[in-house]
Amino acid sequence: MVARRRKRAARDPEDCIPSPPGYAAIPIKFSEKQQASHYLYVRAHGVRQGTKSTWPQKRTLFVLNVPPYCTEESLSRLLSSCGLVQSVELQEKPDLAESPKESRSKFFHPKPVPGFQVAYVVFQKPSGVSAALALKGPLLVSTESHPVKSGIHKWISDYADSVPDPEALRVEVDTFMEAYDQKIAEEEAKAKEEEGVPDEEGWVKVTRRGRRPVLPRTEAASLRVLERERRKRARKELLNFYAWQHRESKMEHLAQLRKKFEEDKQRIELLRAQRKFRPY
Repeated sequence: MVARRRKRAARDPEDCIPSPPGYAAIPIKFSEKQQASHYLYVRAHGVRQGTKSTWPQKRTLFVLNVPPYCTEESLSRLLSSCGLVQSVELQEKPDLAESPKESRSKFFHPKPVPGFQVAYVVFQKPSGVSAALALKGPLLVSTESHPVKSGIHKWISDYADSVPDPEALRVEVDTFMEAYDQKIAEEEAKAKEEEGVPDEEGWVKVTRRGRRPVLPRTEAASLRVLERERRKRARKELLNFYAWQHRESKMEHLAQLRKKFEEDKQRIELLRAQRKFRPY
């Protein structure tokens, strides 16, 4: 019995491909020289009922176990026989966000060190997903017409791509700043319209707009504010506010005058005793 199973596995190696439940396996090879096959595990992308998805339903293929040498261009070319591919996106892990993601900058958000990834392949028609699930291989990633760089050639290419183009960087920064300024202007205009306007229940929304700019929330700024408040309190301290304070201040002033008068009398007597008193 065991020998019969071994013979059947030797005759039909494609039928014994281990794959996760619900996934179909597509064998691929880097080139014709490679003997062993690598397997991509694919299924139709779907979400639970009532949950929104970034990717279009019935036209998106979810791919697992994408090797590092398989780029978005090569993956699109491998699946182009199933139908017209609209877009391909590689990610480190499956996307669980329900809202569409903002486009990330290639200059300020560089891609991490690539490893095995997942991919979302969007076809123009739903028939592309069905054809990809029934696709047989092995498929070649690197061919003579579409070679894929590897080794030192790939390192050199990655280094050349890592050096940003100054003109492209300037255009992206200008575009981002224009969009940011427009967003801030819209928020300020909206806050100005809502300022002092009560809502349906009569409440007035308190906004952050004011005549004086907001101080930065740093330790140095906080210390400066505290020191300024301390000096202001010292200047505004109430003196002689109560009647008893006024009486005590008068008595202290008279006592100081008497003390000074006695000190002057003693000094004059001392000078007379020394015969050095010259009033004129």
